[in-house]
Amino acid sequence: MNSTTTERQPLATSLIVVMAFACGAMVANLYYAQTLLDSIAPAIGLSSGMEGAIVTLTQLGYGLGLALLVPLGDLVENRRLILISVAGTAIGCIGIATAQGPATFLAASVITGVCATGAQVLVPLAATLSSGDRQGRTIGMVMSGLLTGVMLARPAASFVAALAGWRAIFYASSGLMVVIGIVLAISLPRRVPSTDKSYPQIIGSLLTLARSYRQLRRRAAYQGAMFFVFNLFWTVAPLVLLREFGMTQTQVALFALAGAGGALAAPVAGALADRGFTRALTLTGTGAVAAAMLAADLAVAARSVVIFAITAIVVDAAVQMSQITGQKIIFALDGDARARLNAAYMTTMFVVGALGSLAGGFSYTMGGWPLTAIIGAGVAAMTLAATAYLDRA
Repeated sequence: MNSTTTERQPLATSLIVVMAFACGAMVANLYYAQTLLDSIAPAIGLSSGMEGAIVTLTQLGYGLGLALLVPLGDLVENRRLILISVAGTAIGCIGIATAQGPATFLAASVITGVCATGAQVLVPLAATLSSGDRQGRTIGMVMSGLLTGVMLARPAASFVAALAGWRAIFYASSGLMVVIGIVLAISLPRRVPSTDKSYPQIIGSLLTLARSYRQLRRRAAYQGAMFFVFNLFWTVAPLVLLREFGMTQTQVALFALAGAGGALAAPVAGALADRGFTRALTLTGTGAVAAAMLAADLAVAARSVVIFAITAIVVDAAVQMSQITGQKIIFALDGDARARLNAAYMTTMFVVGALGSLAGGFSYTMGGWPLTAIIGAGVAAMTLAATAYLDRA
C-alpha cells in the first residue's frame, strides 16, 4: 500500500488512542531517571558530580534520533520503522535495568533515547492517515498522549521506586514496550513513502526544507521558545516545592500529576486548528504562558500551592496549544515530507528547549524563583510579540 492510498483511509478513534498511548509510553523513558538520580548513581558506581550525565546522555540520544532516525519516516515503510524503534526502546530499558556499571548504563540510556524518537514517527503518520478536516484533532489527541507520558513519567518513577526500587520502573517499561509493539504490529496499517531519495539525500533535504518553508522556520522558533519556558518551569518548580514549600518527594509527584491536566487541552486545540483558528491559538498560547509565569511568581511569594498548581496546568496547556497548531501548519506544507518536516521542527524545538533546563538551574541559583519567572515570562512575551508582528493577517 502506498502513501497516497493510505491517506484516503479513515483513521479509527481506537487507533488514534493506541498511537497516543504508544507515544506517551515511549517518550516517558526519557524522564524516569530524572527523579531517581540519587538512587541510580551510587548503584552503578557513578560519582555525584557525574550523575547529571544520566539525563544528559538520554536527551542526547533523543536529539540524535530526531535528526537521524525520524527523517527515515519519508524513506522506510513506517510500521516497520516504528516497530524497530519500539523494540530498540525495550532493549535499552532492559540494559538500564540490568546495568551494574556506568558504561553499560549510559550506553543503554543513549540507545533508549535514540529509539524513543519512534514516537515522532507516529505523529506524522497519524497526520497522514487522518483526513484533512480532522487532521488537527488527530494530531492533538496523539500529542496529548505524548505530553501525558512526559508529565506522568516522573511521578510514576518515584512511586514505583518507593515500592520496588529504581530498576523496577525500567523493567516495567520494557515489558510495556513489548505489549505496545504487539498491539501496533496488529493495528497499524502499512505506509510506504513515495520517494526515490537515498538516506543521505533525505538527511540533506532537512536544510532544504527549512530554507524553502518560512512557516517551518517560524513555527519551529515559536515552539522552541515555548518549550524553553516549559523546561525552565519544570526544572525549577520541583526545587521550589521542596525548598520553599517544604514538600516531600511524594507531594512533588502529586503536583506533577496535577500539571499533567494541561494535556487535555491538546484535542481541543487540534479541533480549533481544523477550523482555521491557528493564529488565535498561537497568540492565546504564548500570552497565556507569559501571564502564567508572572502569576506563578506571585503564587510562590504568597505561598499558595493551589495557584502555583493552576499556573503549571496553564503552562502545560498553552505549550500544547502552540505545539499542535505548529504541527498542523507544517504538516500541510508537503504531504510527502511530513517526517522530515517533523524532524526539523522537533529538533529545533528540542535544542532550544534544552537550553531552558540550563537557564532554569542558573536562574534559580542566581536569583531564585523570581528571576526564573521573569525570564520565562520575558521569553513568552517576546514570542507573542514576534508572532503578532510576523504572522499578522
